[in-house]
Amino acid sequence: MIDRKILTPDANHPIAITRCPSMVIVTKGSLHIAKTRGALTLAEASYPPVQYIPRRDVDMSLLERSQHITYCPYKGEANYYSIPALGESGLNSVWTYETPFEAVGDIAGCLAFYPDRVSIELVD
Repeated sequence: MIDRKILTPDANHPIAITRCPSMVIVTKGSLHIAKTRGALTLAEASYPPVQYIPRRDVDMSLLERSQHITYCPYKGEANYYSIPALGESGLNSVWTYETPFEAVGDIAGCLAFYPDRVSIELVD
């Protein structure tokens, strides 16, 4: 078994989760993947903010679970989905923390998308 470090967000590595006030729409060309007014914005340290979209607002029929898994010491184990209709660029283009650490527990049940593979639009 791998001994994985678990870290808590602090002043040196802050993580804030807030409700996104905008409608978030995820598309790629004519493919409509998600649309929600319930997104959460996760701002972590110096990284760009990430929109986490409730699973209920994602067209899950477009996604296929992959075997890819990564680990973040602040959030936990991330599982991935691919979007087969996007071909190579759709591989592992969606991630989710199904059982995130307590400090970021609000993102459980939400999905995030790589913005270089899909269009993520915030509409006021």
